[in-house]
Amino acid sequence: MYLQPRLNLKVSQRQVLTPGLVQMVSVLALNKLELKEMINSEMIENPVLEELEESALSLDERAGLEGDRERSAEAVAAEGERVEKDPFDEIDFGSYFQDYLDPGFRTASSNFEESDKPSFEHFLSQPSRLSDHLAWQLGSLTLLPEVHVAAELIIGNLNENGYLTATDEELIAALLELRQPARNEPIPFQRGVKAPVSWVPVDDDSDEHEQVAKIAACAEEASGESVEFAEARCTIEVARGVIHQFDPLGVGARDLRECLLIQIKARRRDAELAARRRQAHLVAQPIEDDTDEDEDYGAAPSAHTVAAPDQTSVFETATHIVSNCLQLLQKKDMRELTRSCGRTSDEVQAAVDFIRTLDPRPGQRYNQSETRLIEPDVAFVKRGDEYVVLMNEEDMPVLRLNQGYRKMLRQKQTEKEVREYVKERYKSAIQLLRNIEQRKNTIVRTCEVIVRRQAEFLELGEQSLKPMMIKEVAEEIGVHPSTVSRAVANKYVHTTQGVYELRFFFSEGVNGPEGADLPLVLLKRKVKKLIEDEDERKPLTDDQLAAELQRQGIQVTRRTVAKYREDLQIPSTHQRRVR
Repeated sequence: MYLQPRLNLKVSQRQVLTPGLVQMVSVLALNKLELKEMINSEMIENPVLEELEESALSLDERAGLEGDRERSAEAVAAEGERVEKDPFDEIDFGSYFQDYLDPGFRTASSNFEESDKPSFEHFLSQPSRLSDHLAWQLGSLTLLPEVHVAAELIIGNLNENGYLTATDEELIAALLELRQPARNEPIPFQRGVKAPVSWVPVDDDSDEHEQVAKIAACAEEASGESVEFAEARCTIEVARGVIHQFDPLGVGARDLRECLLIQIKARRRDAELAARRRQAHLVAQPIEDDTDEDEDYGAAPSAHTVAAPDQTSVFETATHIVSNCLQLLQKKDMRELTRSCGRTSDEVQAAVDFIRTLDPRPGQRYNQSETRLIEPDVAFVKRGDEYVVLMNEEDMPVLRLNQGYRKMLRQKQTEKEVREYVKERYKSAIQLLRNIEQRKNTIVRTCEVIVRRQAEFLELGEQSLKPMMIKEVAEEIGVHPSTVSRAVANKYVHTTQGVYELRFFFSEGVNGPEGADLPLVLLKRKVKKLIEDEDERKPLTDDQLAAELQRQGIQVTRRTVAKYREDLQIPSTHQRRVR
């Protein structure tokens, strides 16, 4: 059988996204700050684009700028479509620059009203992170080089809650790879030193000899491991003990149970030390000074003082609960906790109250999310009896095309490669300018529909918010729903009722009182309010919540209420009940 060339015709339909369309989609989804950053990046990469300073405008240019401002969005869109239909090679650059882009195309600046800007007191330097706080404490200690490297590995593998995410095998492998002792000779591990395997954490005043002894004693007990691997494993354990003594207490733990046990152990050690110091001071003082010394040495409860009949009993009970009954504690089953601990109900309650003072996520204290400054992209301003939409284009770069490169296209002596490069850069720049105008046009048209549909909200507040779907707005302005979704993504609007995210106005509706639709945002708030006002010993079930909402005229089912409760991250009735 011989292979012969053949011609085959195949008809198929494919959706191809051009680079210009991809850029238009990405530009539409950007908010003002992101768009400004993107324009600055494009100006660095594309030499054809340049920023025009407002102060450098001539009288004719200012007149042209005012004309651009007065032009309607429909005229800009129609002009953009006319330019888009012409192939790039057929563009008459002379008339194009003279009529539209000469002396420069500018993103029109609207009369966005001045708002109260945050003062410079609100701008702080970068806050200290958990890793920085722990590294600062680590640098104040005298440690073996290997222990210091292991501690740095542990700090680098802590998550935002302060828990250690890397396994022991991963840490040991990383330590063996990075292990380079500062000494020329190997570390003199003292094999003859007998120390308990369950070593205690290293204190701040520990010297290198004590650390070497602990690592050597731990490695000596290892069986079935190489000497190098056992020493690395024990070094990791010593380093973890060092990290466990750092502030905040509980960092470096593997899970919640270990985190709480570390804090309980530290609190108990501090309480015993304070008791011994107080007892020694009372013995040295006359009896008549008892009252004053009580006031000076802990008679007043502090943040770390446990108000219980017996502190030792509280610590022991809390340790037993965290070690063996953590699930019962999460379920708030006090009856089973009392039975498991073998203590009185008062002692168990005191231990539970003490556990509640512990921090289950110690790292969050230094890994708090930074306050994000929001700059509205749009403003709904009342002019007379109606609201108008104003784009916030303050501080946005005013773009134009560089005139020098325009001359290069006209000059005959310009090399072919240079001409092709400049033409490609011009094509990219014109596409960007067109996409920026298209973004503005889409956002303005979308916001105009929001203003018409949510006029009562702008006058009366959130209680007058009406259900509105993205699909409905898309049909009204004649675009795809995904276009509207991108137009409102990560963008905020300044209204008479405050600053809101544009997505806030889009919500499904349920059958509310008097047959009117109730937005899901308000329905979820009603569900949350009912749960906040319930009796903790007899929390409301989903059926009871649904029945209460139905009595208020809102037609919902139990499954709907359960779904909204889960969206609000509210536990179930069984988990909310306090026994």
